[in-house]
Amino acid sequence: MRTKLLAMAVCLFLLLMVVSVAPTYGVGEGQWITSYTVEDSQTGQKLIEADFATSDEPIIYAPVISGKQLKVTFTVNVFTSGAGNLKLATYMQKPSTGTYWELVPGDYDLGAGYTPNSASMEFNWKKGTFEMICYGQAPKVTKATNVTLVQLSSAGATTDILDAIKATVLTAGADEYQNLYDQKEDKLQDLIASGVAAGYINMYSNMLNQSKALVGKGYVNEAIALLNAIPSSGEPIGSALEMIMLPAIGVAAAAAVIFAFMFLRARGKNSYVQLVIEDQIKDLEGLTLRASKVDRTISSSLESVKDRLKNLVGM
Repeated sequence: MRTKLLAMAVCLFLLLMVVSVAPTYGVGEGQWITSYTVEDSQTGQKLIEADFATSDEPIIYAPVISGKQLKVTFTVNVFTSGAGNLKLATYMQKPSTGTYWELVPGDYDLGAGYTPNSASMEFNWKKGTFEMICYGQAPKVTKATNVTLVQLSSAGATTDILDAIKATVLTAGADEYQNLYDQKEDKLQDLIASGVAAGYINMYSNMLNQSKALVGKGYVNEAIALLNAIPSSGEPIGSALEMIMLPAIGVAAAAAVIFAFMFLRARGKNSYVQLVIEDQIKDLEGLTLRASKVDRTISSSLESVKDRLKNLVGM
């Protein structure tokens, strides 16, 4: 069980480093399109939500899967009038039923250019706010692909993109991830109810969150691997083993530093990372002493990581 716990921690922190260098999943600058939600139009499941009045980043609930029917509801704030027209366009495929666009009733007059059944349309450039719904099918892709769900631009000979709603569309294999995630989420609720140690619960929850982040960046296989790394049994009950969690996390953090150093070393020597590693070595010395009183296997693992760190920085 302790070995499983250690492996679980290492997987979490290593994959956390992968997330930090990955592309963005949902994009919208928020100046013109001030809020939006992306839903599966067939099941009603909310996939992405953004409100730029409260946060600069969208909330990711579930991945956008290749070929799925989508419903994108968004608010446009035309904060100033301008010459000519504005243009809305989508790069999704035509929805299986109905039109591309649906204007939520309000005071804004889109004008004669409003053509609901066209992938792009022009409308009056006048100050005001309106809410629109765009329906479409996520493109069928063979790898993670960034797709513009909705784009707002100026119309005419010179087209300036003013704002856009973008998302990474994942292959149909992401369904496997979602099924596995749901199973692990159900297991987490059972563990909480059965009184499993708080430290273990926190790490389990963090691994679920990191798997969602990985999928959001297009790393479906890595997310599945992370979920599969979560032990299926042997969870520590109560708080007696909380001390073991600390050195396990220490090993994982050190491993993450190694990963970061390897990544940055390809770009040239990084003095800051070297200082971080030297500090980590000092911390590991204390953790190794504590771990030796609890578990010799963990203590040995700490010693091994410490030696690898020393070799990296030439100590």
